[in-house]
Amino acid sequence: MPRRLHLPSRPSVLAVVGGLLVAAALPPWGFWPLAILGVAVFETAVQSATTGRQRLARGWLFGAAWLFPGMCWMWFLTAPGYLIAASMFAGLHAVAAWFAPRGSWRVVGRPVAHTLVEALRFSFPFGGVPLASLAIGQAAGPFATVARVGGSLLLTWFVFQVGFALAGPSPVVPALARQRGITARGEWHGVIAFVTAMAVWLAAPLAVGSSGAHSPARTMRVAIVQGGGPQGTRAISTPAGIVLERHLEATQEIEPGSVDLVVWPENVIDVLVFEGSPELAAVTAEAARIGAPFAVGITEDTADGSQFLNAQVVVTPEGEVVSRYEKMRRVPFGEYMPLRGLLSALGAPTDLVPRDAKAGTGPAVLELPDGTRLATVISWEVFFGGRANEGVEAGGDVIINPTNGSSYTLTVLQSQQVASSRLRAIEQNRWVVQVSPTGFSAFISPDGDVYQRTGISERAVLTRTIELHTGRTWYSHTGDLPWVALFAVLLAVAVWRTAPASRTSLRRRRTSELSSPAPESASAAAPQ
Repeated sequence: MPRRLHLPSRPSVLAVVGGLLVAAALPPWGFWPLAILGVAVFETAVQSATTGRQRLARGWLFGAAWLFPGMCWMWFLTAPGYLIAASMFAGLHAVAAWFAPRGSWRVVGRPVAHTLVEALRFSFPFGGVPLASLAIGQAAGPFATVARVGGSLLLTWFVFQVGFALAGPSPVVPALARQRGITARGEWHGVIAFVTAMAVWLAAPLAVGSSGAHSPARTMRVAIVQGGGPQGTRAISTPAGIVLERHLEATQEIEPGSVDLVVWPENVIDVLVFEGSPELAAVTAEAARIGAPFAVGITEDTADGSQFLNAQVVVTPEGEVVSRYEKMRRVPFGEYMPLRGLLSALGAPTDLVPRDAKAGTGPAVLELPDGTRLATVISWEVFFGGRANEGVEAGGDVIINPTNGSSYTLTVLQSQQVASSRLRAIEQNRWVVQVSPTGFSAFISPDGDVYQRTGISERAVLTRTIELHTGRTWYSHTGDLPWVALFAVLLAVAVWRTAPASRTSLRRRRTSELSSPAPESASAAAPQ
């Protein structure tokens, strides 16, 4: 007799649908409200779980449906790494769904549990992979200003909290859920949690700082240069001179005396030593012609040649290199190969990254000849709020993000990077200047608005006058650690408050089982 085909349960399907809705809120596809809706749908799925195993399974399905599409760019970097990373990060949300409380305190405990595993994902392993996050999906929405209060982490909690609460206090969502056989009801905890989230959002305008956007001290005319070229290329197979040539040709469009600063992307110049090189002479000639300093992305060898340095330097019209920042946050499997020996023994293509980048150690800031400071986050670093914050703490009046996304096809990673630049602008109340050799390049205002974004592969020179701000936001003062601590305390309180109710329910069930009459034995029931 043929086996019956077992279809997935309705809650499992809902968990997948919830995750797909969150993924659909991410750039380049998304619409920000879908993330909140996706979390609410996931709540209706996980709330009906009666066992820890079911909560684990539904949490993993939710995370996988969200992260596998949202992190698909990683396939072009390392296909095995993509499969492992997405599965592992989905596993974190499985653990959060299993551990979070179930009773009326679930609407407090679940949002912080899932936020805490996102905080872990932002920092572990290999320094973290803060991509395809709920915060990135909100960069274009009205709630992005929450980042000024507590950064991407608080914005992540906000989305989880609103989504979970809508499946609790709302009289509509639980009613619809019950019609589909799912246990859902409103709780006063959910009402309070929802109101708290809204209060945080309403407080965001106060978080700008006393010397914020209302009274900028100075302005600066900035030119950004995108040399253009094909996507899907790698440094080991692309002659470095071609990239430099393209940017020199594009830079010639800038009129002398028209700008105060020219910014080139990451990795435009690849040399053994930049000081005294012909490449420095070529940049100096353009800086002298225009009459403005250049912020240029260079790659140099270390002294022993075993590693390379990824840096952004300031070159004056006189040919002096007056400031330098070396990239600290390296891209795993892109700029360095974790576990190189093990992976090589297993036959992995570690030769795609023949040498590791050496991590920098200095503050994330560059200084121009006139004393203006540029908070500097190179490429991957823009996904980490703490890096931009360090540059602002060091006196950065504007944030620059020189990047190089030419190794990736499609536009998933590049679109998420623009969204991250928007979040950094909002978090710090600073203009962000993002510049790439092949796209996307753009100016981003302190409100997160994107101006003059280029297309992929096009050659373009963009110029804009931007304000230099000096005020600091609440998030710039607090960073992430106080919020992690607060969420951990809230989770502990929610679990503690839920435990007595769970024990009472267990005692009642056992008492009911003991008090029910035992069934008669077969011999006693048989006629004599």
